[in-house]
Amino acid sequence: MAMSEMFTPLGSVVAGIMCLWAMFQQYFPYELRPHIQKYSQKLVSFVYPYIQITFQEYSADRWRRSEAYVAIQDYLSSDSSSRARRLKADIIKDSQSVALSMDDHEEVTDEFQGVKLWWDSGKSSPKTQIFSFYPASDENRYYRLTFHKRNRDLIVGTYLDHVIKEGKAIAVRKRQRKLFTNNPSQNWYGYKRSVWSHVPFEHPATFKTLAMESKKKEEIVTDLTIFRTRKQYYSKIGKAWKRGYLLHGPPGTGKSSMIAAMANLLNYDIYDVELTSVQDNTELRKLLIETTSKSIIVIEDVDCSLDLTSQRKKKKKEEESKDDPLRMKGKENESKESKVTLSGLLNFIDGLWSACGEERLIVFTTNHVEKLDPALIRRGRMDKRIELSYCCFEAFKMLAKNYLDIDSHNLFPSIERLLGETNMTPADVAENLMPKSITDDPETACLEDLIQAIETTKEEARVKADKEAKEKEEEEERLKKEKEAKEKEEAEEKEKTEEKVKENGVVPAVKENGVVS
Repeated sequence: MAMSEMFTPLGSVVAGIMCLWAMFQQYFPYELRPHIQKYSQKLVSFVYPYIQITFQEYSADRWRRSEAYVAIQDYLSSDSSSRARRLKADIIKDSQSVALSMDDHEEVTDEFQGVKLWWDSGKSSPKTQIFSFYPASDENRYYRLTFHKRNRDLIVGTYLDHVIKEGKAIAVRKRQRKLFTNNPSQNWYGYKRSVWSHVPFEHPATFKTLAMESKKKEEIVTDLTIFRTRKQYYSKIGKAWKRGYLLHGPPGTGKSSMIAAMANLLNYDIYDVELTSVQDNTELRKLLIETTSKSIIVIEDVDCSLDLTSQRKKKKKEEESKDDPLRMKGKENESKESKVTLSGLLNFIDGLWSACGEERLIVFTTNHVEKLDPALIRRGRMDKRIELSYCCFEAFKMLAKNYLDIDSHNLFPSIERLLGETNMTPADVAENLMPKSITDDPETACLEDLIQAIETTKEEARVKADKEAKEKEEEEERLKKEKEAKEKEEAEEKEKTEEKVKENGVVPAVKENGVVS
């Protein structure tokens, strides 16, 4: 009985407050409400010493999500799974795993330099209908940060930058990395414009599996690791945060695998540029602008992609009539050829536009480094040259460990001797180390196949060398005979001239080039 008597006046008070609020909303002039809210907030601030900052998911026009909101979401997702009681689970685009985030109207705490803060999530419905191309609901979600007003300078000046930076780093770590290739320029415009197309990058190559000398491998890993941590250093010396690598060597020596290992080590995307589909220097520059940071820009077989010495082929002489369909088709194909110049490529890798992004590698590969223009591969453009050569015994042991899971075998000495006498690429060695049948001793069978393949390659190299030596000898013999024939002809001509002098008694005039007039 006493309990009911206690709640009776409380219910009357609540009902009275609700009645007054309804009358305020209905009859109080709308123009005066902002002033009431303004002074009421000032009054509350005297007794409530906390400051709140709200980060909306979408801006007023709702064209795209706020970068700050996305970064905060990623930052909080790393801790919310262990602190929040109610969570939302979703697979975010370009992410590798399920992403957990706070549910609406949930709160978590954070601590920064000894200061305690509170993050809570919420949502609000707009008063007016907003048109948007994005599949977002009418409810606008937000994150609210609450902290004591005495920590304003620390939070606004340092903490928020820390949150945005860490959030972006978390997004990079958990994203699905991509392998991009450039689209033809006719796909760059319109509603579904796309400069680059991509697939998930899932290449398994790492520096642990690369078949090369351990010392050279460690040198490359150290160089890449130092580059990744040198943002402030590059800013200090006034250079764009990028680095150029030139990979050169015979086909099959692992240049593509090296690029994949670089991307896996640094957790970078790869942009594979096909120069032959780029029409001119302007399109090449646009491709560069559309790349992102933390990426590797690759131009493979750069010596074959374009005429990088700017020595264009001369136009063919008109030999057929203009109404010839084959000739007209040839002219159309000629007009579609890429007009990217050496100057345009140099500006692409080392000009002003190359600084439009940061933390990027530019990698060229070639089978014939001697064919490249010196201006393209000088220091400052290609900062590090990596020669990938034929398979040595140390590289073979790495392949044997990867393919056969063995560290030693009684056939290793024979293979070491043969590899020291023969040039064989790691790709050819690896092909022979793959078991091709089910046997009781696959290791021995594969190593015997490899020995036979190396001996065959050695014999082919010997035959080729003998053939080249024979051809060279025949060529020298031919040149020798031509020289003797020419000398004999000149001697006979001289003899005839002397006989003519004896008969006529006249000395003919001899020109500078030896021709008798």
